[in-house]
Amino acid sequence: MTLRIAEIFGPTIQGEGALIGEPTVFVRAGGCDYRCSWCDSLHAVDSENRHDWAKMSADEVFDEVCRLSGGKPLTVSISGGNPAIQDFAPLIRLGHAAGYGFACETQGSIAKPWFGDLDTLVLSPKPPSSGEDTDWSSFDACLKAAEACEQVVMKIVIFDDADYAWAKEASARYPDLPLYLQPGNPEVDPELPVDLNQATDRLLWLIEKVTADQWYTPRVLPQLHVLVWGNKRGV
Repeated sequence: MTLRIAEIFGPTIQGEGALIGEPTVFVRAGGCDYRCSWCDSLHAVDSENRHDWAKMSADEVFDEVCRLSGGKPLTVSISGGNPAIQDFAPLIRLGHAAGYGFACETQGSIAKPWFGDLDTLVLSPKPPSSGEDTDWSSFDACLKAAEACEQVVMKIVIFDDADYAWAKEASARYPDLPLYLQPGNPEVDPELPVDLNQATDRLLWLIEKVTADQWYTPRVLPQLHVLVWGNKRGV
């Protein structure tokens, strides 16, 4: 069995969500069942790029993770695209045996048994601005598959008032899931610099929305990697 891998990079820090700031090696899977309007990882999503994706065994992926990390166990983040399209169970087994931890982020559209083997699962359903619709029955199946996972959280990207209202509804649907909100980044071209003033304005807008509503359930975080590196790939 081979995995379709768009890129492996790091160590760097996790830029968002429950593990923000944590030293991490990223394994970005190729392929996705969504086409979000503001996707910042089209190189790992669009099938036009499939010829650039490497076909690697779990052993080959883990060897590269070990090379990048200098053999020192850290967190490996499996992302995409949508990594749930593929079977990462063998990679997780290899890594756990060597002391590595594993996190995965997915939109919750496809459930996989290996979710239960993860240390952290980030379910990131996509709000209205994405142009995609969330199938909550599939999301529920992901939660069930992850029952043995140590930490399961929900992360939602917010671009506008409609996304914000949608996030409140999603939070009410899953009140026991720790919730992370982050402002969306509309500037996705890796060749163009990010306007940091606009990025901080979007973050301030979201903070003020949450506090004005006295909605104290979520944690509001920036996309730290965007503030530091913009949209550069492989950081």
